Amino acid sequence: MQRRVIIVGAAGRDFHNFNSAFRGDPASVVVAFTATQIPYIDDRIYPPALAGPGYPDGIPIFPEDRLEDLIASHRVDEVVFSYSDVRHVDVMHIASRVLAAGADFRLLGPNQTELVASVPVVAVCAVRTGAGKSQTTRRVAEILRRAGRRVVAVRHPMPYGDLASQAVQRFATREDLVAARPTIEEREEYEPHLAAGTVVYAGVDYQAILAQAQEEAEVLLWDGGNNDLPFFRPDLHIVVADPLRGGHESSYHPGEANVRAADVVVINKVDEATPEQVAALEEQLKHLNPDAVVVKAASPVRVEDPELVRGKRVLVIEDGPTLTHGEMSYGAGVVAARRLGAAEIVDPRPWLVGSLAEVYERYPHIGALVPAMGYSDAQIRELEAVINQAPVDAVVIGTPIDLRRVAHIAHPATRVSYNLVEQGQPDLAAVLEPIIRASGPGEEPAR
Repeated sequence: MQRRVIIVGAAGRDFHNFNSAFRGDPASVVVAFTATQIPYIDDRIYPPALAGPGYPDGIPIFPEDRLEDLIASHRVDEVVFSYSDVRHVDVMHIASRVLAAGADFRLLGPNQTELVASVPVVAVCAVRTGAGKSQTTRRVAEILRRAGRRVVAVRHPMPYGDLASQAVQRFATREDLVAARPTIEEREEYEPHLAAGTVVYAGVDYQAILAQAQEEAEVLLWDGGNNDLPFFRPDLHIVVADPLRGGHESSYHPGEANVRAADVVVINKVDEATPEQVAALEEQLKHLNPDAVVVKAASPVRVEDPELVRGKRVLVIEDGPTLTHGEMSYGAGVVAARRLGAAEIVDPRPWLVGSLAEVYERYPHIGALVPAMGYSDAQIRELEAVINQAPVDAVVIGTPIDLRRVAHIAHPATRVSYNLVEQGQPDLAAVLEPIIRASGPGEEPAR
């Protein structure tokens, strides 16, 4: 008898878990995916071209709130939890719903889902979304390039469009990216790598992605999403922790697993956090993983045109996922506006329209900020409407990309950028030295 399975996810880890553990497995049949966290990713089909010969019609994707009905109507034996950045208590709430409906509840581990590369892999993951993973990844790539290593970044999936066409994506230039019609979130993650000359792979089928990416790399750089575990088995596992959200390193899934598995933990934002916050995080990290090397770092902000901010009424736009499921109440844009003495950070909520109003209803902690939501052309137009209707002197763009490239902003605008700067020793160059040696001619990585 085949076990009948539902995979609950958010268009990323769920597809990878299916490909790794269930595609081609004669002992099970996946009857459905469910989706949450990201808009517009349900009511789709995981296509037959990706699902394999056992699924000639593909696999339907439903909203997660239908879970109990799906368990009953499809006579489901097992539900596999497959997304990230979730409180431990919320994972167990979902488990309780599943158990009450009569099915088993399961989490898949790295032994079943991590793929093994033929070249060294450095993975950069995090405790929470918004901890500083992106700038840490860029810093790692910079160090490896300076050491003469050919680095290819593989990004955690963000397949929000046509899944079959996104099975394997390779971006070497900004023109490659524009041609793929990416969302704002995809641009935020890919463009900084491309600007630095790093080739980026992403997509849906990470077995196929690995086969192609490792052919042009001396080192593969896993660029994690949310606080998820890596899809590739790392030779060096770096995890970024946030002292401004103390306690989250032991209360969110799978961020705690990342901390416990890490070789290196980067404590970011030490310039913004208090010494007491940093010390408390260090103590907790010692409890969770006493063998991890701790690197301390700051992410100082730089403002393109400070005079647009000083003494002005400004609207601040921040990275969307950091504010939404990352649960941060501010980001780099607010930090810059406060430090430069903005007269007021204007509340955009009186001018909300469409799906953006729904975002604030779901995430009321956001407050007087604009999350850079852009998962569809219509949502980008809504974002433009909110920005341009607000009565402000200027707009502060605190997102990883320049939003002026994708949205029309009628007000004067300035961009905030930030890079990782290690504080003291050990630094990332020191912890990367074994990878640099192992990726040289004639040497194999130690696994």
